[in-house]
Amino acid sequence: MLGDHDRRGFLARVTAAAAAVVAADGLGRPARALESSGASDQDKWLDDLKGKYRCLFDFPNHADGLPLIHMLNFINTYKSAYGVPETDVNAVGTFYFVGPTASLPAAFNDTMWAKYKFGETLKLVDPKTNAPATRNMFFRPHAGDPVLFHGQVAAASIENLQKLGATFLLCNNAFMFWVSSLSQAGMGTAAEVEKELRANLLPGVVTVPAMVIAIQKAQSRGIAYNRQ
Repeated sequence: MLGDHDRRGFLARVTAAAAAVVAADGLGRPARALESSGASDQDKWLDDLKGKYRCLFDFPNHADGLPLIHMLNFINTYKSAYGVPETDVNAVGTFYFVGPTASLPAAFNDTMWAKYKFGETLKLVDPKTNAPATRNMFFRPHAGDPVLFHGQVAAASIENLQKLGATFLLCNNAFMFWVSSLSQAGMGTAAEVEKELRANLLPGVVTVPAMVIAIQKAQSRGIAYNRQ
């Protein structure tokens, strides 16, 4: 028999578990909408990774762009030290997580950074204005930016890494958490925020239903895993 204290604890855990299931189902709806053109479409990004040397760099935290520098080192070192052409090297980066350390805002263009105050959330200050950044410093950094070793490693920008063949993934589940939070902060209805953000993803960023599944799918294809 459970005492009153134990019973309350048990009921609290059951309630929390039920709430988690409901939340997961709600977050899953947009992901299922992405599947409308066929389940295999979800894995197309994997089919496009045809290089011999492939690695997924898992970084839920932006870490001031250090994971992007590691992606650049992966590509460049195979080229310089091993003589492997860029076309035979595939680096994959991840945008997800929530809170002030998240990498997810790096998936969006400058317009969204300005409107939704991502610089303020991530506590990134533009050295030219001494105010929270209103542009995506990870996409196209300037010298002196507080990312990528103060903007000195511009070759590790998202834009340049994409030119070198890198792929970037956005977690739909984490994205929907951000949509909900921004809506609750008075930025618009959830539907409005979602539509606008999806329309302003950086070119080439691939939305996946859940990063945990994308990582598992990558490993099942023999793609190396590098936790950042």
